[in-house]
Amino acid sequence: MMTDPIADMLTRIRNANAIKRKTVEMPASKLKVAIAEALKQEGFVQGYEVLAGEPTSTLKLTLKYGPEGQRVIRSIDRVSKPGRRVYSGSQDLPRVVRGQGIYVLSTPKGVVSDRTARKERVGGEVLCKVF
Repeated sequence: MMTDPIADMLTRIRNANAIKRKTVEMPASKLKVAIAEALKQEGFVQGYEVLAGEPTSTLKLTLKYGPEGQRVIRSIDRVSKPGRRVYSGSQDLPRVVRGQGIYVLSTPKGVVSDRTARKERVGGEVLCKVF
């Protein structure tokens, strides 16, 4: 039984990125698709698609690499965990690596990056940190 599906998603991305794999697949959920959309909007993944299947659908992420094969995602870590939730207001969010990275937040307006949260002046649960 998996207790933290978001940590599983991030670990799959981290492992695929470590071996420079082009795509990575995982069981899909609305929250995982929203995180994938936030990563795509910020330019950390090339794209994603949800493949229908029985009994569950599959989320297929296409990872992004530089022109010479360098990794775009250097680090991806879970911040808020099931045993210790981390919440932050829009003004309290620190910058990740001087603005080169992002935090992904779950807010009342959906799952967004820290830049979008600051612009819309909304806070929420800090799901992960990517740079």
